[in-house]
Amino acid sequence: MRFLIVRTEIRNAADADIAAVWADGGRLRDETRAPEPRRQVVHAEDRDAALLLARALSAVGAVRTGRHRVKVLPIEEPAPGRGRPYRWDG
Repeated sequence: MRFLIVRTEIRNAADADIAAVWADGGRLRDETRAPEPRRQVVHAEDRDAALLLARALSAVGAVRTGRHRVKVLPIEEPAPGRGRPYRWDG
């Protein structure tokens, strides 16, 4: 299985937004509707390589100070004849 390692900026949340989420029981951040801005994207062919790359990206100063975060996302290969493989061009 392939993996995508992404370093993203953390969006600041206003106090009013946090209070509204607590009151409504919703979600503060919905990555499917509004993903955080990407700063760096790396691909890995296996889990061990993905975790090693994530550890290296976690040493970046912006991650250590809490301005960025590192995410490791599994990318499943589509079944033969179903859909296109993952591609990120931007």
